[in-house]
Amino acid sequence: MIYLDHNATSKLRPEALAAMLPFFSEKFGNPSAAHSGGRAAKEGLERARRAVAKLFNVHFSRVIFTSGGTEADNLAIQGVAAANDYQGHIVTTAIEHPAVSEPIKQMVKQGMRATFVEPDAHGVVNAEAIVTALQPDTKLVSIMAANNETGALQPIEEIGAQLAERNIPLHVDAVQMAGKAPLDLERLPIAYVSVSAHKFGGPQGVGALIVEKNAPLRAQLLGGGQERRRRSGTENLPGIVGFGVAAQMASDNDYAAYTRLEAMRDAMEQRIRHAQVGAAIFSADAPRMGNTSALAFPQVNGETLVIKLDLAGFAISSGSACSSGKTEPSHVLRAMGVASELAQGFVRVSLGWDTQPDQVERFTEALIDQVKQLQSMADPALGVAV
Repeated sequence: MIYLDHNATSKLRPEALAAMLPFFSEKFGNPSAAHSGGRAAKEGLERARRAVAKLFNVHFSRVIFTSGGTEADNLAIQGVAAANDYQGHIVTTAIEHPAVSEPIKQMVKQGMRATFVEPDAHGVVNAEAIVTALQPDTKLVSIMAANNETGALQPIEEIGAQLAERNIPLHVDAVQMAGKAPLDLERLPIAYVSVSAHKFGGPQGVGALIVEKNAPLRAQLLGGGQERRRRSGTENLPGIVGFGVAAQMASDNDYAAYTRLEAMRDAMEQRIRHAQVGAAIFSADAPRMGNTSALAFPQVNGETLVIKLDLAGFAISSGSACSSGKTEPSHVLRAMGVASELAQGFVRVSLGWDTQPDQVERFTEALIDQVKQLQSMADPALGVAV
């Protein structure tokens, strides 16, 4: 199988796996224990914390390990809401991952108010629109760095600067950017950043919330007081060690494994355009992640195309894998104003650290072939493939 669904999850780097294995066996201790086994575990934990901190150019004390990006998002949003006694206003966007939008909706049920700012037709939210949405009691602005479906980059630096002038904290869901593109948090005025290891070669089930010193945050998991009393529970030590190795490799390689992907992605899209199959390439005219291509084809159902390609040996997706089971069109494309008929044909191709040019070439050929077949079988009355 040629795997091109890295925005859903990326293959574990062999170096990360090798580093993790000892922590399943001889280094199995609890990092909170005082004995030698605990100290060895603690050493691995803190080494990983420093590696993650280095990737984002922050002090290691700012890194709070979590079970993944979803928990990190929830901790930021619910932790800030709780610190403000569930009073006040939150600004977010209409294109956020459910890990952000759903907890915000829950905070509204608990007494807060929220504004969801719409993007433009390219899937980018204007910084001035965020500023316009602010209210005197706005307690938090939450926006993603890169969209998980289209790859569109959001103006987080400009938004952060505007909010810093107003002393309003910014939360950035950086799950799709972390480890793939530079994110210098020493320079950027961002109070909370959510990241996830498995999007860039680390293991599943581990992430982090990076919190600015003195930023308000009330713990949501209470217990033994781990992670500087901000996230109780014995840490997932093997996962965190693997996270640290993936972060270290991203730092050491200066993102070289990902910068090469943009040329592959662009060549693929150019070939698709030349095939004259009516392809729509979303966010193509906006700044976007170099590994992501969001496509739709007239008279083609996205789910059908994904299945056809899977049978041919290629793995892509028809949307966010974190919203499995949903059949309605992408809320991101809907917010961008994409017609529902075209949105039904949406598929996402996302390259990763181990993707090779010949794999993309073979996939592109298969994609074009399958699209042409489905379009030839389309029912004109329905407008989609049968």
